[in-house]
Amino acid sequence: MFTQNIAIDLGTANTIIIVDGQIVVDEPSVVAIRRSDEKMVAVGRKAAAMIDHGENKIYTVRPLKKGVIADYKACEMMIRGLINLIPTGRRLFKPAIKMVVCVPSGATDAEIRTINDSCVQSGARELYLIYEPMAAALGMGFDIEGPQGCMVVDIGGGTTEIAVMSLGALVVNKSIPIAGDALNQDIIQYMYSRNNMRISEPTAERIKKQIGSALMELDEPMEEMIVIGPNKSTDLPLKIPVSYQEIAHCLDKTIFSIETAILQALGETPSELYADIVENGIYLTGGGALLHGLAKRLSDKMTIDFHVAEDPLHSVAKGTGIALQNINNFSFLMNGN
Repeated sequence: MFTQNIAIDLGTANTIIIVDGQIVVDEPSVVAIRRSDEKMVAVGRKAAAMIDHGENKIYTVRPLKKGVIADYKACEMMIRGLINLIPTGRRLFKPAIKMVVCVPSGATDAEIRTINDSCVQSGARELYLIYEPMAAALGMGFDIEGPQGCMVVDIGGGTTEIAVMSLGALVVNKSIPIAGDALNQDIIQYMYSRNNMRISEPTAERIKKQIGSALMELDEPMEEMIVIGPNKSTDLPLKIPVSYQEIAHCLDKTIFSIETAILQALGETPSELYADIVENGIYLTGGGALLHGLAKRLSDKMTIDFHVAEDPLHSVAKGTGIALQNINNFSFLMNGN
């Protein structure tokens, strides 16, 4: 039987699928379901476009919360739907699927079993799992089976994964449920309390991407962003200019929580590996790594260089793809079957 090898970065915000070393699917982790018969009607971008659009016959689900599966049935639908988006050429039969999927380093045994079961039900005949920080380090080109220590901070949608790796193992790892979604909620709450405006999560995401900042003063300041939304009391339209300094202020507590977790991980790091980290720096990846001024803020506070990955949005996916190509060579892969 023909076997299709696929690598999946199953993220809270986005899911990425790699085949033959190439990204073939990169879609929001959203599924739209018809209420009448609980059947999937859209997945990915098409489903995301239906969020908050008031369609009574259809509802949308983000199956993953804080990096793990919160809705098993919806997750299975989503994975199947996204796999079906893989270009198939003229193939007329359904292949067996060998799959490598990344999981949060802080996932419990029960959560890992849920991910495993969902992937198997979605069509995986042979399944392997890899921890997200390991995948991120692989995707950035690190030799994680070597003796030198490396440290990665992966700020995703639902979780921030902080890990120190050496000899193919997670020597130190922390997974906290504070990441991009929490930053979005900070912005939503700020706009509600400070500007009396209701905004959706997609709007908060746009604000974060355009003028989100970890610092009150940037070397290259950004222009104000005009945000449009309803007054929370009257529902009349508001049109408000928002500065990056305002967003930096409202994000400060969440960023401080991430800083604290990084410092705790450093405090648990063996001295020899700590020296490697000081010499080589700490690497930021995930969508949160793109927050303006974050690397500088962390570097200044900890007096260790923080580097943003070359392709932070795809580091984990690329590493998962590398693991797929080297299943028999990497001892840290977990067999999910």
